Amino acid sequence: MKPWLENAQAAKLGQNLKYDMHVFANHGVSLRGVVHDTLLQSYVLESHKPHDMDDLSARHLSIKTITYDEVTGKGAGRIGFEQVSIERATEYAAEDADITLRLHETLYPQVAADEKLLHVYSDIEMPVMPVLQSMERNGVLLDVKLLSELSAEFGAKMIAAEAKAHEQAGQPFNLSSPKQIQEILFEKQGLKPVKKTPTGQPSTDEDSLEQLALDHPLPKLILEYRGLAKLKSTYSDKLPGMINPDTGRVHTNYGQAIAITGRLASNDPNLQNIPIRTAEGRRIREAFIAPPGCVIMSADYSQIELRIMAHISRDESLLKAFAAGEDIHRHTASEIFGTGLAEVSGEQRRYAKVINFGLIYGMSAFGLARQLGLERSAAQQYMERYFARYPGVDAYMKNTRERARNQGYVETVFGRRLWLPEIKSSNVARRQGAERAAINAPMQGTAADLIKMAMIAVDQWLTREKLATKLIMQVHDELVLEVPEAERVRVKSELPALMNGVAQLAVPLLVELGEGANWDKAH
Repeated sequence: MKPWLENAQAAKLGQNLKYDMHVFANHGVSLRGVVHDTLLQSYVLESHKPHDMDDLSARHLSIKTITYDEVTGKGAGRIGFEQVSIERATEYAAEDADITLRLHETLYPQVAADEKLLHVYSDIEMPVMPVLQSMERNGVLLDVKLLSELSAEFGAKMIAAEAKAHEQAGQPFNLSSPKQIQEILFEKQGLKPVKKTPTGQPSTDEDSLEQLALDHPLPKLILEYRGLAKLKSTYSDKLPGMINPDTGRVHTNYGQAIAITGRLASNDPNLQNIPIRTAEGRRIREAFIAPPGCVIMSADYSQIELRIMAHISRDESLLKAFAAGEDIHRHTASEIFGTGLAEVSGEQRRYAKVINFGLIYGMSAFGLARQLGLERSAAQQYMERYFARYPGVDAYMKNTRERARNQGYVETVFGRRLWLPEIKSSNVARRQGAERAAINAPMQGTAADLIKMAMIAVDQWLTREKLATKLIMQVHDELVLEVPEAERVRVKSELPALMNGVAQLAVPLLVELGEGANWDKAH
């Protein structure tokens, strides 16, 4: 079988073949000739629905499949697949193959019938799949000694934050207990709740505590404690145990068919959730290191969603600002506050930055007021001034909401279809949430397409030029590479142009490069 499996000319079809590629690679087989994947066909057609074979079969073929649980059992009674009888295993595997072919014959014609969907499937999703598999196998080197030191440091800081919180509260309480936090904050200290939980209790979620922390010290200490606890349990304590003993590295899994927007998900470990706004979060990034003789290089698309907004909306003022290479937040501040670029203060720029990013996420005047600590009427004025200065953005938002309501989805620049099942919901909050998503999804989805296209281009370049540089991570709008010292100058000089050249938008793309001994230093 090995010659056929490794023959690039022998076409292969499967369901979630990235997984199969790993299984074969573990046994010294490089699976080549992968042409179609029914998981990705489903993802391109209907990103908002489940894509596992059992669901696909029920939805498209009206066939109930033999489930894995039916073959191996559940819970404590589950057996390994190697213990399943050959007859039962054959039945299960044969059905898998049969259903996969039937699904392909059902799904692929639907993808192929739409030029834009075919482009997303054939030119983005299928080519990026082996790149992701390669990145997963490459893995990342960790500094275990630093992680151990960080665990001790975070533990000490948690104890200190807890003691201060007890002092502020005038009594001991459990900082991990929402019920006890409610009692202390809202009953004992008499703070006014920001919002209620579905059961009618005052909320102690992160957003609520952040609002309360603006005026009160205790919620701030609780947030500090929570942040440290999360970093410690999720990263500094856990990561060393996730290192593969054979490679000495940690290997994340990139979920390609999870997010409706086309974004990749990262799990086991999740590398996309490491907070970078806190000093402690950045310390975790320090533990992701280059091996001797190499550097970590980070290549980040700068302000990508705002640039996409300029492209999609075709707003003249935004297009001019990006074309001139201006600081977009300073430009917006100048427009909103009616001052010259040189006269814009740091505070005005900060306001403009919140407005720029807030509006691309469909933020309301209420949300903006909360972010900036202003009266709602003042925030409303800023928004009106923004839309008066950027009429193209205003028109884009109105047209997008309308288009989403009419067709149930919006699209990225490259034709990815982003479904919004709640856009006609009778529930006001859900409908408004879908409208906000409709505005942001084309930008987030286009950014996701761009980073995937960049990964394909970079991987092809590295292969073609026979370079030893490896792609090791993808996080949001950033690619992270492990670069041998001998290739450092070349990669540094050629990588930005390569990433900038994957698409021609109405504004220039800008890639910011950084390098260092670890992931944090590369920023």
